[in-house]
Amino acid sequence: MKLHFLSVVAVILLGAAIATSTSDSSTSTQTTIAVPAGTIVGSVLDGVEYYRGIPFAQSPTGSLRLKPPVRLEPFADDTIQATGVGPACPQSAASSSPPLLLEALSEPGVAAILSLGSSIQNETEDCLTISVMRPQGTAPDAKLPVMFWIYGGAFAKGSSQPYNASVLIPRAVAQDKPFIFVVVNYRLGGFGFLAGREVLADGSANLGLLDQRMGLEWVADNIAAFGGDPAAVTVSGESAGAISTFHQLALYDGNSSYKGSPLFRAAIMNSGSVLTSEPVDGDRAQAVFDTVVEAAGCSSPANVTADPLACLRDVDYATYLNVTNSVSNGLSSSSIALSYPPRPDGSILTASTDVLAKRGKYAAVPLIIGDNEDEGTLFSLSQSNITTKAALVTYLREIIFHHATQEQVTALVDTYPQEYHNDSAATYPEFQRLAAILGDINFTLMRRVFLQTVPASVPAWSWIATWNRGTPILGTFHTTDVPRLFYDDDATSLAMQDRYIAFVNSLDPNDGAALAPVGYQTYWPTWRDTNTTTGRQLLEFGANSTGLVDDCFREASFEYIESHLDVLRY
Repeated sequence: MKLHFLSVVAVILLGAAIATSTSDSSTSTQTTIAVPAGTIVGSVLDGVEYYRGIPFAQSPTGSLRLKPPVRLEPFADDTIQATGVGPACPQSAASSSPPLLLEALSEPGVAAILSLGSSIQNETEDCLTISVMRPQGTAPDAKLPVMFWIYGGAFAKGSSQPYNASVLIPRAVAQDKPFIFVVVNYRLGGFGFLAGREVLADGSANLGLLDQRMGLEWVADNIAAFGGDPAAVTVSGESAGAISTFHQLALYDGNSSYKGSPLFRAAIMNSGSVLTSEPVDGDRAQAVFDTVVEAAGCSSPANVTADPLACLRDVDYATYLNVTNSVSNGLSSSSIALSYPPRPDGSILTASTDVLAKRGKYAAVPLIIGDNEDEGTLFSLSQSNITTKAALVTYLREIIFHHATQEQVTALVDTYPQEYHNDSAATYPEFQRLAAILGDINFTLMRRVFLQTVPASVPAWSWIATWNRGTPILGTFHTTDVPRLFYDDDATSLAMQDRYIAFVNSLDPNDGAALAPVGYQTYWPTWRDTNTTTGRQLLEFGANSTGLVDDCFREASFEYIESHLDVLRY
């Protein structure tokens, strides 16, 4: 169906997820596996074994709220039931649907597709779990490669629940390229990424990143019992999950060693890489912290001398969830100026990741990284009052780029040509230009900034998706790659799946080219391949084929952004 992917937008806005349960007792059987952490009972369905919702850290509640994760000791009763979907971490409130989105979703057939989405289940603060999926009957000594997935959602929403690998694993097995799929839950929003001076002093910054890192450590300790190879892990993700993936490469200045071995050997980043973020104790972060503290009543005269973090740990769950939602989210008019992104803390994250990339302070491993053609449209639906260039400059200066001058923001806007000024009645006059800028500064051109730092000796492949070019308002927008990779079975989706399956196995996506549908077997050179025309080539995933395109679009914008990253932080 042509517009099935639009359900993903509603998923984001309505706080829903395409969660397919694998625990239906009428159609699945059970399986048991012993790991160092204890005995785990999972389920088997259609050739895939599922072990979902395995706890890997102590419950981050009470005195452990807003604290780094604490490793879980072996299961108290030696057995964990992992046959259900598993919990979800607390979700930030959804914004209301802007009129432009509702218009985009009015295409025939979309409403029927939306009924396939179901709400994220079982939200709970006690959510630090990990899920493992493997081919049925995997031998303990199989040493299969591992794909470790980090979900997206603007660091405020998302869950491991929708990602069941029920399409990827059978396809990999059919190609004799089996692998194990792992997805980790991590704390979100004000539970996982609250920042501020007090948080920095407490040593409690970037908790969501530490959750992800502990999940990787759990894999290192336990995946061999599942028949996986802890030395063959590909850390991967989409959107905030892709940004998290680069953060995992950059934590501790690129030191990924655990018990003497690296936690991963490769990386996949869909729509995201480096982030130009202000520090944990910066003005923007402090404003969010102060708002949350005040909303919780932790700055009232009765609490003025108390530790505000101790106060936040004491409030009940419902109250704390509510006060963390008292600030804006990624689909409001503040757009990519997120309230709860990862921020440099001088310890686990010593600088903004764009700085770390340029310094080479990250684990340089083979990688795939790509973007959708219209990454920014989804984040530009609520700013319909921006109808002139002057209004656009003011918006960017006041909402996004606090450290840039009016002249600097104007110069950035001027790098986007006049055709981005679109007077279409379907949107608003500055929609396309704003969408291009927001997509570039958060995803598309930051990908290019990052790729220029990758050593020539490290293979890196890059792609761009144009499969929904021409779709009204949204185009090939942010998140359209998720159903392609995990759920769909059209030719374009199979082509992407085959490339990723090959990469996870052999670290070369071209090993899957011959298996792709006709028209999708393009040889994919590395981004720095000197045998190509420009040395910067992208594999284009189109609607009906793949091909190569030069990564040189919006070069003037790229050059301006790259040379002004220090003032384009948010």
